[in-house]
Amino acid sequence: MSKLGAKERVVLLDERGKQLTSRSLAARLSDWQSDARDLCFVIGGPDGVSELCRQRADFMWSLSTLTLPHGMTRVLLSEQLYRAWTLLSGHPYHRT
Repeated sequence: MSKLGAKERVVLLDERGKQLTSRSLAARLSDWQSDARDLCFVIGGPDGVSELCRQRADFMWSLSTLTLPHGMTRVLLSEQLYRAWTLLSGHPYHRT
């Protein structure tokens, strides 16, 4: 929490968050880019996150209802952000 600035948009990755399709993530990413705030993605520790962290989050996103190891979460997050970017760029990577 001490690393977060007051103006950053905080996206908390949490199993209780909202699940998104690739297209809905792309739409959110587009909205987030347009408000020109820095994005900060927070991945909880083995015991989750504090209530203070939940309250600070601007959005809670669930990659899966499964419990994932941190390394896997980082890979999945990177892949989904790349996929959203390709959708916004009109790149043929994403297949419908």
